[in-house]
Formats: sequence, structure tokens, C-alpha cells
Amino acid sequence: MSSPNISTAAPAAPAAAPISASWTPQASLAHRVSVIPANPFAASDARVAAAVAQGRDIINLAKGNPDGAPPQFMQDALARAAHDPANFKYPQFDGKPEFLDAAAHWYQAEHGVTIDPRTQLLAVAGASVGISATITTLIDPGDLVVLVGPYYPQYEGSTAVVGGRIHVIPALEENGFLPDLDSVPASVWDEAKLLILNYPNNPTGAVATPELFATAVRLAHEHHFVVVNDFAYAGIGFDAQPPISLFETPSALEVGVELCSLSKMYMVAGWRGGFVAGNAGLLRAIKAVHQQTSILMSSVVQVAGAAGLNSDQSTVRALAATYRGRYEALNAGLAKAGLELEPVHGGLFAWLKVPHDWDDADFAVWLLDKAGVAVIPGSDFGATGAGFVRFSLLEPSETLEEAARRIAAARGTAW
Repeated sequence: MSSPNISTAAPAAPAAAPISASWTPQASLAHRVSVIPANPFAASDARVAAAVAQGRDIINLAKGNPDGAPPQFMQDALARAAHDPANFKYPQFDGKPEFLDAAAHWYQAEHGVTIDPRTQLLAVAGASVGISATITTLIDPGDLVVLVGPYYPQYEGSTAVVGGRIHVIPALEENGFLPDLDSVPASVWDEAKLLILNYPNNPTGAVATPELFATAVRLAHEHHFVVVNDFAYAGIGFDAQPPISLFETPSALEVGVELCSLSKMYMVAGWRGGFVAGNAGLLRAIKAVHQQTSILMSSVVQVAGAAGLNSDQSTVRALAATYRGRYEALNAGLAKAGLELEPVHGGLFAWLKVPHDWDDADFAVWLLDKAGVAVIPGSDFGATGAGFVRFSLLEPSETLEEAARRIAAARGTAW
């Protein structure tokens, strides 16, 4: 019997569907992409890179990257952790127990605040992750977020990603760059879902008073919104009284969330570590969002972070004293150029009012072009920052003094 005539050739591939000349993949982008504001720090990096590519010697005071090394005991803890097989695996979703316990210990030792490490803390790969997760958890399209201007640009950017709106309260020079929350109409607070504070402040260097936090907590209870304090510069204070936590305010844990970073206190920006603390109900929801949207904080960084948080914080206080000395050196140098920094009480930056009749963006360009010094225009921190520029204190005093000398030498009759 003859074999059936069966073809073994592969079937012909179906013809490719014609591509419409009127369609591009970009047409499929989510609407939210079109409303995300540009990152001003990326634009600043590009300006500096272009100047360096031209062979120019630039002192970059536009960056917020710590310039030193972590404490040796933290480096040693991380190195040991890297050889521990327990850290070869994924860590727990909310954070390693030793890290969460250390964060709770830090709150108690430094701020007299009792935090439950299991229900009121979440380990995150940097405070920026905490900002995004918190805003995503709380804000639906059309919801109102109240910011204090000038403000860290991510607050606006993360709000735009989820379709929220912002209302900006100005923090004016005459008030020490602290907002008058009681001057805000009740109708705004009734509509608000979230108030974001940031003390010590980037970019102004202001620190919160007990009265400011008490007012924010009172308004949150009265008008039913959540208060977030971005505490990224915890421990970096220039005054006798160290920067305070939001949770030192009575009943703040009932309505609040606080975001903390290891980066600034311990000079470990590249390690990416921090934590979110706050109301247990809010933390349950933030944890749920974080589990679905973010990577976990590295196991070895959590071990090193625990070592830092459990320490006596003497390295943090020494670091704060270093930044204060740098501020003073820069201010003394700029005085020879006819410029004076605003009083700064904490953080990593100095805030300068630009000379009379200057636009802050134009002044930043002038400093880069004429003096070889890169700074950030104040308007990059929202409209309320117009008329100022931000200097980073993350260079040695000698470098800051040289930057001031360059500005003085280039000044001429410019102002």
C-alpha cells in the first residue's frame, strides 16, 4: 500500500499586516506621559556636560550627590553582609526585621517617638520610592495635593503621573521660608487629600518649628487630609536644636506619614535606602502599592543601614557641622562678590537671592558661562522659587571658596 502524499514543508508564514502610515507606537502612550513635567536636574546635568565637553573647568554646585564616604563601620557591615548566605535571597517585602527594628530604635533614641516596626514602617530603596508610593496610594485623578513652594520637583511629577492637581502655598523670605498654613482658605483644605512638607527643606534650608507641625496636624484632623513630611535631611541641622520629626507632634501618627533617607545622614546615596513611617492603616495600603510597583531595598544595604541607625549618630552630627562650615565659607566668599546667602538652618544646600533685576534662570546661565560655576535656578523648584538660585554644599570648603572667587572675579559691572 502506497504511503499518503504528506508534505513536510513548513507552512508559509502569514503575510505581515500592513502598517498604517498614520500610526506610530508613540500614539499608544498613556495620556499621563504628556503631562509629566521635565526633570530640571536632568536639564542641569546636560548643561554642565555640554560645558565640560567644550573643555571648560566647571565647579558643579548644582548636584545633590554627597561627596564623602560612609562611616567605616557601615562599610564593614555591608562587606560582611555580602558574604552572608542569608542575604543571597530576596528580603522580606516590608523589610528585614533587623532594619525595621533599627529604624524604630532611631525614632525612639533621636526623637522620643515610639513606632511599631511591624505595622508602622516600610523599608524602601530610597526616599524617592517612598514619595512615589505614598502619592500613588493616596491620589486619584483630579485629587488635590497641597505643596509648600519652593518644592522638590518630584512632588509635582509624581502627582502628575497619577493625574492629581497641585495647590502651592508660598514659603516667603520674610517668614523664614516657612508657610503660613492658617492663611490658606478653608475651602482648599476641605478639597485637599494630601499636604506635603519637607523639613529640613530642599532648597531653602529652612527647618520646621513645633508650631508649624502642630498647625499642619490640627488642620489635617479638622479637614481630613493626610500630612507627609519628607525627612530626607533628618539629622542635618545647623542649630543647637536638631531637626524635629513630624511625629514629635501629638496625634501626628494618626494622620501622618514621614519619609526618611539613609543617603544624606550616612553619605550612601548610591546604596539606595530609606524607610516610610506612619499611621498603620496608611502603611498597610502603601505596602500593598509598594509590593506591586517597586523593587525591594537590598538586603546588604538594610544590614548596613541598621548599623547606622543603631549607632550613636555622632557621625551624622559631625557631618552636619561640616556642612555648616561649608555654608559659612561660601557665604564669606560670596560677600566679596556683593552677594549674601539666605540664613540656612539645615540640609545640604544654600539659597541665594539673585541680584536686582536679574532673572534666576539667566543668572544661573551667567554663572556657568562667565564664572564656570553651575547652580540650579530657583524657578526649577516651582514658580515660588523664582528670583533665587540654589548652591550645593557638597564640595569641600576650598572648592566653595574657589567658586566664590570665580564669581567675584567675573562680576565686573554685572550687578
